[in-house]
Amino acid sequence: MKLKGDQTTARAMNRRLILNLLRREGPRSRADIATVIGLSPAAVTFVVSDLLEEGIVIEGKTVPGLTGRRPIPVEINYEHSLALGFKLMVDSVECVATDLATNPVAAMRVSLAGHDPDAVADLLAGTVPELVKLAGRPKAKLAGIGISMPGVINHEQTACVRSHRFQWDNVPLASLVASRVHVPVWLEDDTNAYAIAQQLFGLGRQHRNMAVLAVGVGISCALVIDGKLYRGANGAAGKFGHTLFEENGRLCECGKRGCLMAYHSELSMLRRWREATGSSEELGLPELCKALASGDATATALVADSGRGIGTALANLVNITDPEVIVAGGEAVSLGDPFLIPLREALAARTFRTAPPLLPDWEDNSWARGAAALVTQKIFDFESSGGVTDVGTLDVRGSTSAA
Repeated sequence: MKLKGDQTTARAMNRRLILNLLRREGPRSRADIATVIGLSPAAVTFVVSDLLEEGIVIEGKTVPGLTGRRPIPVEINYEHSLALGFKLMVDSVECVATDLATNPVAAMRVSLAGHDPDAVADLLAGTVPELVKLAGRPKAKLAGIGISMPGVINHEQTACVRSHRFQWDNVPLASLVASRVHVPVWLEDDTNAYAIAQQLFGLGRQHRNMAVLAVGVGISCALVIDGKLYRGANGAAGKFGHTLFEENGRLCECGKRGCLMAYHSELSMLRRWREATGSSEELGLPELCKALASGDATATALVADSGRGIGTALANLVNITDPEVIVAGGEAVSLGDPFLIPLREALAARTFRTAPPLLPDWEDNSWARGAAALVTQKIFDFESSGGVTDVGTLDVRGSTSAA
């Protein structure tokens, strides 16, 4: 099949094919690469030479062969650059510096005193030098910054169209940060960013169709369809928590009643638990986990009810989209089997075909790593967009200079 377009487009496509093969399967010789992806040896050599010159790939040790010249494998140099990720929450920001495989090399959390957009941008920009210094890699380049937050995001304009939690409308946060730090900045819905990280280097690495469920302060479910994140017509795809659970039910943060997240998000579970026990204390997730571990009947019944509620709703989504796998993250996943077993059972009971496996993922920095993956994604997909830049450069010591 001939590639349409100029040689620059063909080279970019070949580059993407080669980098994604190395990402999925690890080091390969040039001959192996040509065989697997169906390119000519000359085309592979041409692209690999460019990547070696840029430092994005490096040559490994020779592979023993039976006779003749031993092939030299090439592999991705994941330490080539740093990616910074900022996960915005209501009262704090989870911050992480990662290599190009989204492996954390530094992490911190800073308090968020308010939600004024300029103040938030100032805070993020001021954190960049601290985070880079903490990473301790003075020779690494800063590839960019990814920001994730709850809301409807215009991916192309890198603006928050609407966030109920932050009370933002049409805030160009990426541009505000880029104008302060002068490196590329990406902005994305937090679950979408988490899904991108799972697709690149997580539990969805070998899957082209998956659902990524997040149960925390809210509930959402991002979809990767045929290898691409599905954002919808207005950037609002995946707002799973705002599907109807009970007609004219509890008030949701969106202003409507009866939404799934008004009953079964982590915050809603905690609120219902306090209501059921009549407690006036500010009981949190650690206390709920302890109650589950001790076999507390009220806590167990309530968490199981939420698992069933989410599993039932999730079955409808599975019947429509048919994912290969469901990756589940968010604070509620730390509740473990009392939550996950009823969820899986409700899912299995209501899917048209055998329910896809549900794979829980709960580890530190996973959400901030998702934000950093917005930067890394550009390396593996030349078609990805949404980043914004500003004049000037920022070196890894945090000083700025004119470009």
